[in-house]
Amino acid sequence: MPRLFDEIRERLLLAGVAPRHVRRYLSELGEHLDDLRAEEVRAGRSREDAESAALARLGGVEELSRAMIERREFQAWCARAPWATFGLAPLLVLAGAYLAACLILWSGWRIFLPGADSPFVRIDGLTIVYFGIGRDLYSYSPVLIGWGLALVAIRQRVRAVWPAVGMAVMALIAGTAQVHAGHPVAAGEAGRISMGLTLGSSIQDALHCLLRALAVFAVAALPMVVWRLRRARPQSS
Repeated sequence: MPRLFDEIRERLLLAGVAPRHVRRYLSELGEHLDDLRAEEVRAGRSREDAESAALARLGGVEELSRAMIERREFQAWCARAPWATFGLAPLLVLAGAYLAACLILWSGWRIFLPGADSPFVRIDGLTIVYFGIGRDLYSYSPVLIGWGLALVAIRQRVRAVWPAVGMAVMALIAGTAQVHAGHPVAAGEAGRISMGLTLGSSIQDALHCLLRALAVFAVAALPMVVWRLRRARPQSS
């Protein structure tokens, strides 16, 4: 693929054009370039001259990019509404993951520990696997969602501000979210599972929550940091 197409791709992605539209547009440009190249060859030019003439007839980066950038319907959602893509959407996904984790904990309490005052007791066998699914959702969903935000930002060439804000909010929630198990009111009844955000009752608890939030943020942002460092390396050499 000519270097011209690489420049157009970067220009379109940086302008917020959705990757699927970029791929389709470059494919169409490639087909058009092939047709122009074939015409120049039939006109008697050498392969090198035909390539140069075809590229000249195709147009420049600015001209070819403007045709897509000016059409709003080709804009990705992360360019139209970054607050929703990197703020609202991940919070809704995280809320769903936490709700699923709480439901697993509550149902496991009823199924495997019907007479226990709390689900936070020593368990074994299949119970470990069942409760482990909920524990993993609670522990790893903020990081996995953060990686998803990083991949979207990398794919769309989004500036780091909005993804960083989304990751920071999720990390703060992950660091302060705590699950509570309420004792059954009467014998044979199921207890209550709830989740709240708290920094704890002491400075030590608050520091522990903030350190956990910082760790979640660092791991979630790692793919985006690595990608940006790799892109910056050739420019500094």
